[in-house]
Amino acid sequence: MNNPASNPTKKARFEGSSSYVATDDLRLAVNAARKLSRPLLVKGEPGTGKTMLAEEVARELGMPLLQWHIKSTTKAQQGLYEYDAVSRLRDSQLGDERVRDISNYIVRGVLWQAFETPEPAVLLIDEIDKADIEFPNDLLRELDRMEFHVYETRETIRARHRPLMIVTSNNEKELPDAFLRRCFFHYIRFPDRETMQAIIDVHYPGLKKTLVAAALDAFYQLRDIAGLKKKPSTSELLDWIKLLLAEDIPPDAVNKPATGPDGKPGLPPLAGALLKNEQDLALYERLMFMQRQNR
Repeated sequence: MNNPASNPTKKARFEGSSSYVATDDLRLAVNAARKLSRPLLVKGEPGTGKTMLAEEVARELGMPLLQWHIKSTTKAQQGLYEYDAVSRLRDSQLGDERVRDISNYIVRGVLWQAFETPEPAVLLIDEIDKADIEFPNDLLRELDRMEFHVYETRETIRARHRPLMIVTSNNEKELPDAFLRRCFFHYIRFPDRETMQAIIDVHYPGLKKTLVAAALDAFYQLRDIAGLKKKPSTSELLDWIKLLLAEDIPPDAVNKPATGPDGKPGLPPLAGALLKNEQDLALYERLMFMQRQNR
């Protein structure tokens, strides 16, 4: 279990933090989900801070954080518990006395851990849309009743406190209606320029305004290109600015890349931090070349 809480004072509401720029509607969504005791389902483009939201909520509210990162092979049962029959068989062959107690081979999942925390916890279920379509439905009973049965030990595990669940999705697949009905939903819109400026200020305070303006101009110009397979995200912009600072790239070189030796317009410096496949690189070069031809 990861506990990022640095402030021992409990807060009644989430109001954002000094290291995370939360819009008014996002703060309202977090507090509404908490008030309703429902999971907060957060969607948005990759790189818009969905996972980080859970970390910041836990830190600001002084709550322990548990994280369940979902993969394509993840099953709902793994969040409850798993019975390690292989280890028990091996121990029985070795004459280990532990085999007499089957509870020694019950591996507690993240949900079980969240149910047993001595104080309310934040539970992150990250990228739920990566799992099989039935994954969310398989958790409905546990989400409703805050309990589950361990058949091997014949015990029922009941939550001491209802955790604040934050569920993230990248919209890779539709989630079942029955699951959606139980959630409070919020879509994180891609930050506008003003919000992005605030995000940059948090990560790079005191950065020269000319460099920030040049970087934002180039960044949003890239995002506006129709046909990109993958638009650059907030996290990629922050990585790019970090590289621009490390390489001491001047503002003029950021949004006015030099022409290459073949006469074609060059890419922005360190463009590999923003554009992540050859098709998008070629599309950008082609569009910039056409713009110069039309001048």
